[in-house]
Amino acid sequence: MLLSPFERTIAKRYLLPGRSEAFIALVAGISITVVMLSVAMLVIVMSVMNGFRAELLDKIVGLNGHAIVQAYGGRLDDWEQVLQEVEQTPGVVEASPLIEQPLLTTFNGRVEAILLRGNTQKDIRELGEKVISGNMAELQSGASKVAIGVRLAENIGARVGDTITIINPQGRSTPFGTVPRQVGYEVAAIFEVGVYDYDGAFVVMPMQDAQTLLLTGDTIGMIEVQVTDPDEVGEILAPVEQALAGRAVVRDWKTINSTLFEALQVERAAMAFALSFMVLVAAFNILSSLVMLVRAKTRDIAIMRTMGATRRSLTKIFVTTGFTVGAIGTIAGLILGALVLGFREQIVGGISWLTGADLWDPQVRFLSTIPSKPDPVEIAMIVGLALVMSFLATLYPALKAASTDPVQVLRYE
Repeated sequence: MLLSPFERTIAKRYLLPGRSEAFIALVAGISITVVMLSVAMLVIVMSVMNGFRAELLDKIVGLNGHAIVQAYGGRLDDWEQVLQEVEQTPGVVEASPLIEQPLLTTFNGRVEAILLRGNTQKDIRELGEKVISGNMAELQSGASKVAIGVRLAENIGARVGDTITIINPQGRSTPFGTVPRQVGYEVAAIFEVGVYDYDGAFVVMPMQDAQTLLLTGDTIGMIEVQVTDPDEVGEILAPVEQALAGRAVVRDWKTINSTLFEALQVERAAMAFALSFMVLVAAFNILSSLVMLVRAKTRDIAIMRTMGATRRSLTKIFVTTGFTVGAIGTIAGLILGALVLGFREQIVGGISWLTGADLWDPQVRFLSTIPSKPDPVEIAMIVGLALVMSFLATLYPALKAASTDPVQVLRYE
């Protein structure tokens, strides 16, 4: 909608009211602020929710893969053949054998439940990126060394170089019953995945050492699988599930963490719906400010009509004025949202310091830091929603101004 020099001048004049119109300027300023806050809140919330889902999926998949082929009874005897079949399945990027067993560990009189993981050397090397102290390369078969999560290390008070004892209830049989198997392992590395539950329970060792500890021989419990498209993991592994029917079950990341991710999806949709009403409130603020402007400028409108201004010109002037208010608020909201996301950790830390409350408890939130992943498509939709609502809010006041009868207004002037 192109404006003539006359229309542009009048629209600019109405965007910057004089001193005698301070109240109209205040209402317009409030409208800009409300649009800014609504856009910023939508951008911040949606980015954090997207980041939470992406970060959680990345960390969970990084340890458990996109899917797990788990044997009935916990033991997969012919796992080499099954592994080969899985690797040859179209869409599968990588497959690795894995042993996972809940056990107990003790150190200096402290006992904690753990989740023992026996990994291949390749998987152990990949986990080395998350090491915060020690060296993952020391985890070699037969070396009796393990890596533990940082929260577990804090809970039992263990450091690199200490020896922890892992207890396997399925020990050797004696005339007096079964004696639990207790084996000491040196802590070679401490890692931090970023998921509180994992960092507080995982103990990683070479797969051969895990087989020896668990007395399972040359068997494994499961195979973790990486695929090309996580969202299509069920379709990709359908042939594997059919071939292993009765021997093993295929569980993908959606099934394993279904409750968590479904809750995230519902919360994300609910937050987007609720915060969208802020944009509606902002639009009503624009409408009210324009209505007040039209009422205040009724005499000016009548004079412009008598001087030859058309209804179309007046409509364009007031639509431009209101839409500009919405556009300024939208741009300011994007800038504010980017600043808050950029300094989110410092902001939450400052609020926590002032209130004395832990606003981001990793025991509740799973992740130790606040994630953020702005989605350009969603941001474009937020901007579009704000601009469309701003435009619609200008139509009634603009049409009301255009329909002003100069004869009735100027009759007694």
